[in-house]
Amino acid sequence: MVSGTKLMEKILLGVAKQWIAGETIDDALVSAKDAYKKGRHAIINKLGEYHTSKPPIDNTVKEYQIISSSFRKWKVRGGISVKPTQVGLSISMKECLRNFEKIIKNATESHTFVWIDMESSDHTDETLQIYNDLFARYERIGIAIQANLKRSKNDLKDLLKNGAKIRLVKGAYNENSKIAYKSKNKVDQNYLKLMKLLFKEGNEFGIATHDSALIKHTIKLAKKSERKFEFQMLKGIRDELKPELSKKGFVVSDYIPYGTNWLPYSIRRVKERKRNILLLGSSFIQSHRV
Repeated sequence: MVSGTKLMEKILLGVAKQWIAGETIDDALVSAKDAYKKGRHAIINKLGEYHTSKPPIDNTVKEYQIISSSFRKWKVRGGISVKPTQVGLSISMKECLRNFEKIIKNATESHTFVWIDMESSDHTDETLQIYNDLFARYERIGIAIQANLKRSKNDLKDLLKNGAKIRLVKGAYNENSKIAYKSKNKVDQNYLKLMKLLFKEGNEFGIATHDSALIKHTIKLAKKSERKFEFQMLKGIRDELKPELSKKGFVVSDYIPYGTNWLPYSIRRVKERKRNILLLGSSFIQSHRV
């Protein structure tokens, strides 16, 4: 007999599968292949972070290597997205860099792009240092910049001087008002400023948002400035819009999380922005229409 807790988990996972591929590598690759059949690329992220011991770190590295090596076999195009605390930053910078090298060398062999996720502001300086170190030696890697942080404009300018590849996100972590914009309006305004800077000085970047107004601004900027970029959206969110963007000639990537830590991730995504609740709800309803 299934316990009440297990039953509730099963129900919640059924709902979360709108934006979570599942718990296994194969679940992620199936979702990626489905995205590719629909004309989209895939960015796969293994859930779970802040690892402080070797076994989960080694397992995470191995899984990212398996995913990269499987892209061609599964006829999928895209990349992987890795958090520094998944691969050793909570132990040391040296450990983190060593494991990123393993992942990136494997990804390079299989022509898979590697994104470095940005975590809470406690790790911003370290993450930038890691990216600059690796980008000096490997070309196909990018880094996320969070529009909610007040420092991001200066960080972005420094990165673009070196030709960095950027994924622009709003930011999913609850930060202090001294260092971060707290209102949606302020975050959106900063996102737009950073986006304009990307179209002016950057190339090969990702606009990661589900926000209709910001997407419209992106399209306007793209008409004025020829830059290599892509829209990046969470699996299962704004699926009604993605085909429209593809038809207009834009590259669209599904960000596909997977893993057993789907519950805390899902809670954070909902807490991140109140509007996410509406987006998740409307996307869930649209995907279940008969």
